[in-house]
Amino acid sequence: MVEEIRLHGQGGQGVVAAGELIAIAASYEGKFCRAFPMYGSARRGAPVLAFAQIGDESEATRSMIYYPKYLMVLDSQMPEIMNVTTGLVSGGVVIYNTPKKAEDAAKLFKAKIGKIAVVDATAIAQRVIGRPIPNTAMLGAFAMTTELLKLESIYKAIEKRFPAKLATANKDAVKMGYDTVEVKRL
Repeated sequence: MVEEIRLHGQGGQGVVAAGELIAIAASYEGKFCRAFPMYGSARRGAPVLAFAQIGDESEATRSMIYYPKYLMVLDSQMPEIMNVTTGLVSGGVVIYNTPKKAEDAAKLFKAKIGKIAVVDATAIAQRVIGRPIPNTAMLGAFAMTTELLKLESIYKAIEKRFPAKLATANKDAVKMGYDTVEVKRL
């Protein structure tokens, strides 16, 4: 079985890096994982998609993920502008970067969601990292909501990808995202 994750956001929010960190963290747990991005003109503010798969290598593909079970939305305005839930499996899980409460946030999505998790990842990033890059706080929320990855694995992935000073702040953002995410079954 392969767990499929689709990440939506804008350039500059760390969408591609989040997908890569998921893959690195999964590898530390001995799991097969693949991550890959899809974006047009690579510029800050342009829409970005990234994909990750965790599971059996024989079932993994190299194509876009059309029917994800997990959807991470790093841009708080995106669900109000476009239908990011296209293809989300019935009863899927949405992890959404927003200051809204879970019940209010769920109304923005046009799919039958089984679970929604909300965290103000941008505010966490601004406070902890000093920049509005929500990806690592979202990874903490992802770990708490899905239980697909352990915090320790995400920390190791961050240590591998970032210099020491940035790694410390990003690990703090992961922990804060993990501790403050609001998860609601629908």
